[in-house]
Amino acid sequence: MKAISTKNAPQAIGPYSQGYVSNGFVFTSGQIAIVPSTGEIIEGGIEEQAEQVCKNVCAALEAGGSSADNVVKTTCFLSDMGDFAKFNQIYEKYFPSKPARSCVAVKTLPKNVLCEVEAIGEA
Repeated sequence: MKAISTKNAPQAIGPYSQGYVSNGFVFTSGQIAIVPSTGEIIEGGIEEQAEQVCKNVCAALEAGGSSADNVVKTTCFLSDMGDFAKFNQIYEKYFPSKPARSCVAVKTLPKNVLCEVEAIGEA
């Protein structure tokens, strides 16, 4: 196993890594709408947050030797299922290959963000 570490995605805010490469796959930790250069949550609503989340996931994937095109599975978390359609509009720009996906609403996400995404891709 090899840990992923990149300055192009937010640093872990807890006892975890940005992801791991193992057995030919890249597993990213859940990414939230933190701007890597500032460590702050991006301003705006679901569209802006989803855009930043997808950029962060892609940065972690790339650091592990993968890309959005090689993703086979994502798990998406929304704080409000009412944001589902707007979230999907952003998500599909980054994952046009339509990987397998779960999308659930949760009560609260870290730092009270509106969405979080984790991914598994081929390395």
